[in-house]
Amino acid sequence: MFFNPDGIGAGIKKQIEEFAAGADVIEVGAVTQAGDGIVRVSGLPGVMSGELLEMECGTRAIALNLDSGSIGAVLMGSDAQVKEGDLVRATGRVAEVPVGDGLLGRVVNALGQPIDGKGEIPYTATRKIERVAPGVIERQEIGRPLQTGIKAIDVLVPIGRGQRALIIGDRQTGKTALCIDTIINQKDKDVLCIYVAIGQKASTVARIVRTLGETGAMAYTTVVAATASDSASLQYIAPYAGCAIGEEWMEAGRDVLIVYDDLSKHAVAYRALSLLLRRPPGREAYPGDVFYLHSRLLERAACLSDERGGGSMTALPVIETLEGDISAYISTNVISITDGQIYLETELFNDGIRPAVNPGFSVSRVGGAAQIKAMKRIAGPLRIELAQYRELAAFVQFGSDLSQDTLDRLRQGERIVEILKQPQYRPMPVEQQVLILYLLTNRHLADVPVKQVRKFQHDFLAFVGEYHEGITAEIKEKQLISEEMEEKIKGAIQAFKGQGSYL
Repeated sequence: MFFNPDGIGAGIKKQIEEFAAGADVIEVGAVTQAGDGIVRVSGLPGVMSGELLEMECGTRAIALNLDSGSIGAVLMGSDAQVKEGDLVRATGRVAEVPVGDGLLGRVVNALGQPIDGKGEIPYTATRKIERVAPGVIERQEIGRPLQTGIKAIDVLVPIGRGQRALIIGDRQTGKTALCIDTIINQKDKDVLCIYVAIGQKASTVARIVRTLGETGAMAYTTVVAATASDSASLQYIAPYAGCAIGEEWMEAGRDVLIVYDDLSKHAVAYRALSLLLRRPPGREAYPGDVFYLHSRLLERAACLSDERGGGSMTALPVIETLEGDISAYISTNVISITDGQIYLETELFNDGIRPAVNPGFSVSRVGGAAQIKAMKRIAGPLRIELAQYRELAAFVQFGSDLSQDTLDRLRQGERIVEILKQPQYRPMPVEQQVLILYLLTNRHLADVPVKQVRKFQHDFLAFVGEYHEGITAEIKEKQLISEEMEEKIKGAIQAFKGQGSYL
């Protein structure tokens, strides 16, 4: 066999020329201290703030403190296997969470991993949990209502799509129930919902998931849970993860509702991390950037311009107060960031007025722009009448003689309070709300005893649904009350009252 030495030499020379002597460069550091969910790492001079670090045991951490001689990072898991001297690798990536329609109907942790026992989640994309909020030019004015199904809110403090409405009150005043009612009311309204549970008991989260499942709301809802048993780091990133999931849908032109329940526990978790990282404490031991903690989260809720697809994300942050003190540090921070607040009062709750919305402290900075025309027409006088009733009720205690006008205002106020009461997990469609509030503002309930008002409401709606179905259908379609519609409503009222069982 004959070998051509020139050909062999040329081949070897070509291979040498084409050989690329490249190597992947990986930055490696070492753990100098570990404990309480915090690690200190030496080395890794090129690490970014918020970058993911990978421990030798596989646990990941987020770099938060970039000090001159070391890095302070929070572990996203147990610190049981992390020990001093372990190698730490920089990943060059920041924390991400899976997104997409595969998350609908699922319960996930703060990392987007399923915890509902239903198997893996099919997803095609991931999204960074921290992201810059849409700019001013990318937004448009809020002009579409997001119906909660709760009369006291849809009338007095309406919420628009893309708004940030704070729900604030003491513990056990119905804050979570109000949020769950709002999620349930989004059925068949093409609104996707995300419920972020921060620092709650696992049993409470399980009960909420069961309630959403029984009402059919889980079909369009994702639950992100960082329970009280989870580490402070997972509680810290949970709302950002939920927000990233919602942004994927918002930027696709869809409407999203996200509930953060609650940001008080979120601030406490961040305070714990900051103190462990030796950051300087400020007021109430919170770090100096606790305002930025919530502002960069809530500013991501927006109503995008038509050029950006016209999608929206409405945020309902929850804050728990102590003894009704809404002037506390975290409360005032979040109030200043949001577009209004719904204040739930303990005294009203204990008096049986539920939802316990205090119309004096509750305010919407969007107002009538977030109401349909029919509701806007009715809601104006109702708020004034309720405010007058609260003012007059304080004087009645003195037992002085009252004029007929004052008595009429008091009687009307009693009926307003009674009508605004609503059972839990029973949101009311907006067309039925408009019908009942029309009765109220036009004094058609003046001759109905106060104790019979709610039964009258229930039976009248059933009567209209059976014999005058076209009334509610037309209100739902046209979203206003025309003169012709008004005559139909008056006819239905006369026909119902003709039965005479409530007078």
